[in-house]
Amino acid sequence: MSLPQSKRPSRYPIRRVAVWQAIASLLIAAVAGWWAGWHGVLSALLGGVVNISAGVVFTVLTALDRSVSAMATVGTMLRAEAAKIAVIVLQLWLILTTYRDVVHVAFFSAFVVTVLVSQAAILVRD
Repeated sequence: MSLPQSKRPSRYPIRRVAVWQAIASLLIAAVAGWWAGWHGVLSALLGGVVNISAGVVFTVLTALDRSVSAMATVGTMLRAEAAKIAVIVLQLWLILTTYRDVVHVAFFSAFVVTVLVSQAAILVRD
């Protein structure tokens, strides 16, 4: 017997978050391409990919854990969040030190907007 839609527990909308982040990145990339050319497009896409990939890391780490106690679940979430932050910091460092023609405005705009979009997408119910 399945629960009615209104009684089902809400779940984290990871697909929706990733899609919204990708759409936001593409929109910023289009504007950055018009404004700064090819490097603007690539910079914006890279800024968005940083958060999308960090979200994937978080999701994989939490999905792999089958904890039964609240304490173990909190521990898993803290480890997943730490891994997510580490992935973000590592990617920011890697991109900013290796891509010499990065368009900083486009890169950080996409990065910040994808963070904000992820928070907004979580608030929308299934």
